[in-house]
Amino acid sequence: MAKNLLIVESPSKAKTISKYLGPDFIVEASVGHVKDLPKNPKDKSKLGIDLEDDYKPRYVVIRGKKEIIEKLKSLAGKVSKVYIATDPDREGEAIAWHIKTEIERINPNIYRVLFTEITRTGIEQGMRKPRSIDMNLVDAQQARRVLDRIVGYRISPFLKKVVNEKISLSAGRVQSVALRLICEREEEIRNFKPEEYWTIEAEFKTGSGEILKAKLFKIDGKEPKIPDKETAEKILKELKQKTFTISNIQKKEVLKNPAPPFITSTLQQEANNKLKFSAKKTMLLAQQLYEGVDIGEEGRVGLITYMRTDSTRISDEAVNAVREFIFNNYGKEYLPQVPRVYKKSKVSQDAHEAIRPTSMKYEPRAVKKYLSDDLFALYELIWNRFVACQMTSAVLDQTVVDIVADNYLFRATGSVVKFNGFMQIYQEASVDEKESNEREYKIPINIKVGEILKLTNLVPEQHFTKPPSRYTEATLVKELESRGIGRPSTYATIISTILERGYVELQERRLVPTDLGFAVNKILVANFPDIFDYKFTARMEEDLDEIASGKKTYVKVVDSFFRPFEEHLQNLQERKDEIRELIQEETNIICEKCGSRMVVKVDKYGKYLVCSNEECSYTMAFPADGELEKVRICPECGGRLILRRGRFGKFYGCENYPSCKYTESITTGIKCPECLEGELVERKTKRKRTFYGCSNYPKCNFILWDKPIEKPCPECGYPLIVKPNRKTSSGYKCPRCSAKIEALPDDVKA
Repeated sequence: MAKNLLIVESPSKAKTISKYLGPDFIVEASVGHVKDLPKNPKDKSKLGIDLEDDYKPRYVVIRGKKEIIEKLKSLAGKVSKVYIATDPDREGEAIAWHIKTEIERINPNIYRVLFTEITRTGIEQGMRKPRSIDMNLVDAQQARRVLDRIVGYRISPFLKKVVNEKISLSAGRVQSVALRLICEREEEIRNFKPEEYWTIEAEFKTGSGEILKAKLFKIDGKEPKIPDKETAEKILKELKQKTFTISNIQKKEVLKNPAPPFITSTLQQEANNKLKFSAKKTMLLAQQLYEGVDIGEEGRVGLITYMRTDSTRISDEAVNAVREFIFNNYGKEYLPQVPRVYKKSKVSQDAHEAIRPTSMKYEPRAVKKYLSDDLFALYELIWNRFVACQMTSAVLDQTVVDIVADNYLFRATGSVVKFNGFMQIYQEASVDEKESNEREYKIPINIKVGEILKLTNLVPEQHFTKPPSRYTEATLVKELESRGIGRPSTYATIISTILERGYVELQERRLVPTDLGFAVNKILVANFPDIFDYKFTARMEEDLDEIASGKKTYVKVVDSFFRPFEEHLQNLQERKDEIRELIQEETNIICEKCGSRMVVKVDKYGKYLVCSNEECSYTMAFPADGELEKVRICPECGGRLILRRGRFGKFYGCENYPSCKYTESITTGIKCPECLEGELVERKTKRKRTFYGCSNYPKCNFILWDKPIEKPCPECGYPLIVKPNRKTSSGYKCPRCSAKIEALPDDVKA
């Protein structure tokens, strides 16, 4: 019988490790956590935390784990020593502690060991440094779990009562802050007002006949402000009369340095940008590479170091190995005189190395046939970034040419790679697609200061300022990291949670809040401004870090959060109905079943209408065009106007009918092109065919059979165009001259 038992959390990790430890060890897996707080989805009041006894968590054995625990107990009783080698982070420490509490009565000789890489070297190093369970790390993980449970179980019932009692809603301490970021970015985009501006590019011919292009850079020593076409044309007219002279040529070498090796957040960002992987997928693949992959005769090998890290530190052995690899494969000119050392961030725990290959002998091309396409792509990305981080800088020859014409200054900047350095193997992906303000030009060789150039062309170009881009998973991770919200182990879970809850959806790899997400965010930010505040959430992360380092205690941190939170929540509970009414969007649509007014509700599928009478269950779809007119007042009696259906379609009528017979047609807001007094309104014939007529009927008989669009015809200038109703018709047309228009400008709604 073996003398030792080693416990890890993953069966695949156990399989890899067992090949290195030999017959003296039994290697078993706990298959993740064995204990957790109780799950009572039907009773959110049961926190699983003793609020009267220092917030002690009341853990229960996870369903299906009783048999695993019994097996571990049985094995522990048959060996002299037990080693627990769960992941080297707070989560792993908590799993190790839970396992220890179950088996220490059977065998008290329990040791904690850490493997930052699943290789022979990594395992031998870990086994040489056994220690006891670090309760500071355990308490930090417990504090995160308990705080998340308090927020989720206390706020979720309140949220459900206020937003929609028919669906399951939940809030998360950190996830809801990420949702806030996404919602606020969407509001910025919706409220953005594009501003027109123009740029001017000139084309010159040099004395040797070569072409030189440059951009207008300064007017009277200031950045040019060209707001419209008229201003641009005025400048063009002046420029055509000018003489252009090269006033300055500046040449310099520019060094471009490699990026640091990957940490968790930068790996998630780069994998999203380059490989289109979600944060969740990236971490699942990285976990496989860390735990071990079968590579033929050598068997299972861990190909990368531990993938949850915030440190760019590299061990001396790894630095020496990669420098030798660079020298042998690229030459001495690609090897810096001294190794590169990267600064750590202010919040870095520096507990583990950067993410890197475990050995330089496992080149991507050598192991490719053993890996799936996705595993290979991620491994190659990690490999290339690691090798590049220890290579020489790239050297660029940059030339800047200034061309003057009185008060006008044109500038051309061009760069050529003199020595590619690390760029031989790796270049960072662009985080976003925003246009660069610095356009690169090809600079002729035979030019000199004082040379007069011949102006051959001027190219004005219209632009519009752009709103901020929606977050991708990559840019959201970067934003969370920069604000100190979350930690490496939490980013993937944060994003996957808000997606799974239906608060956010992916559109062309961009994170877009749903109607439900907006509603939930509105309630949380308005009623819990402190808890879902960016700075408050970042401070909580710092508190958790200080528990891990022993500077603060679990009880103090949880208590300082819970007491004010619970008091605030109790005050809100008394105002639930009032808060629901404040956010409830009332409409002027009447329930066809009971005559009550319809109100707007949201669920994971979007907005819909529900009767405001709680005893009536009637619902109806939200208008397909997404437009819903707010409640309006009758100008004759002060009653509310409601949407009614008549023989000829929908119209607004007073709710006090028949005592008040005031009605209004549904107007498009487009002025009648015939009489110029009325507006076009939607109507229906006796056979239910839709048409648009003048609100001044019968005084004005103008009608259209197609939907009007308030956009002048580009051919004849008629004040509107139409969208043909026929399915076979595409684009738009003019009802007067029949000109076809293929598409509308972005600022015009169809």
